[in-house]
Amino acid sequence: MSAPLDRSTTWPYAEGEPGEFTYARFSSPTLAEAERALSELDGGEALVFASGSAATTAIVLALLAPGQTVALAEGAYYGTGRILEELGRWGVRHVEFDQTGAPPAGADLLWLEAPSNPFLTMPDLEAAAAHPARVVCDSTAATPLRLRPLEHGCDLVVHSATKYLAGHDDALVGAVVCRDPDTAARLREFRSRTGLVPGPDAAWLLLRGLRTLEVRFARQTEGAGRLVERLRRHAAVTTVRYPGFGGLLSFDVADAATARRVETSTRTIENATSLGGVTSRIEARARWEGERVPPGLLRLSVGLEDAESLWADLEQALEGAVE
Repeated sequence: MSAPLDRSTTWPYAEGEPGEFTYARFSSPTLAEAERALSELDGGEALVFASGSAATTAIVLALLAPGQTVALAEGAYYGTGRILEELGRWGVRHVEFDQTGAPPAGADLLWLEAPSNPFLTMPDLEAAAAHPARVVCDSTAATPLRLRPLEHGCDLVVHSATKYLAGHDDALVGAVVCRDPDTAARLREFRSRTGLVPGPDAAWLLLRGLRTLEVRFARQTEGAGRLVERLRRHAAVTTVRYPGFGGLLSFDVADAATARRVETSTRTIENATSLGGVTSRIEARARWEGERVPPGLLRLSVGLEDAESLWADLEQALEGAVE
């Protein structure tokens, strides 16, 4: 049965004393149920936020102080680097490092991504866990089905739950899962003070998505694997990146102009941003990330459509782009 959706913003006291729920900025029955389900799935204490970016911002501001340094995985989601650049005005520094090797000495927080987006590298979790700093792992693209970072020595897991966890492109929501109850308590306090809490509808949609995550992720993995094999054999494709699981992959064509022709020629696959939903979508990432990515890099998120139909669409777009 579906969990009830409670849109209340306030709940009455019992004989003059606050109960479990008092005000929606602190928590709500629907939010608490979503956090319970995600806690069980990821093996820690989960807190749900208004977005993945809100979760990222909360971690940095709640757990670090001016003058401290974040070591960020090279090639990780560009928005994480943008947030850290913004927070540099508050004295938080960041450096980038190759997450497939050992992290740099002197960092106060390590920020991994498993796999990185859009380069799809996997971090050396053992090397990160051996570092004295607290370790955060953004596991948006792996999901708890493929990786539970807390079991590999990480201290916090971040999800842009808008993506695979909610999974239907209709809920903007993020999450942090903590190993340590004290860290969870600090983040909960920070969330309550700053209002980074999601609405009950987003929490309810996250709960709905978690119920179908396993079957969706399996189908997306199967479809992506079939497309990767054919992309690697196509003459117009120079590089294919895929971690071996999930629906996220990227590939390069000759240049930015070719990438533009490919992304605007697909018919079944939407030319749109984001990933992890039921609908396949493709985009040239240089429009957002500039010189940080190869000019011909296309990111493809495989949805639930028939893999043969998706390949036929990709094939005609690639053929048309090089003529």
